Amino acid sequence: MKRLLAALLFTLQGASATADAPSADAFFALSLANLEQRLVPLASFRGKPLVVNFWARWCAPCRKEIPDLARLHARYKDRGVLVIGIAVEEVKEHEKVRDFARAYEMSYTSLIGGIEQSIELMRSLGNSKAGLPFTVVIDSDGQVRSSKLGAMSAAEMEAAVGSLLRTAD
Repeated sequence: MKRLLAALLFTLQGASATADAPSADAFFALSLANLEQRLVPLASFRGKPLVVNFWARWCAPCRKEIPDLARLHARYKDRGVLVIGIAVEEVKEHEKVRDFARAYEMSYTSLIGGIEQSIELMRSLGNSKAGLPFTVVIDSDGQVRSSKLGAMSAAEMEAAVGSLLRTAD
């Protein structure tokens, strides 16, 4: 019942968000550093269903949802869904971010957005408060399907991926 309610809520949020959804163009226009400090063009993710999560090491709700994001990645990576974590941290902190990602077993793609650039990107994706955690669901056509400010439950994550897979079929 809990999953059904979360799926319904997420679907309703997604339905209302798509009518005037923010554009993902700003996301695909950037290149961000990975944990080894190599630039990754976000355009390389275009055409794939994405669950993009903005987080920071100091953010308690972020820490709470990371294991669910890792499980989501493990469950759906073979179906083409990519989970991307963007650390709202400075690139010079890459060693600390890398150590944190290892400690939290973040098996999905982890990038470092820089603080100012991440805040600007979150705002362009609909997070006017620039709060964390913030998750954006982008379909394979590059459209923002939904977003959520605050930690997502595992059921909400499943609902988000379900909506992506339905649009991909």
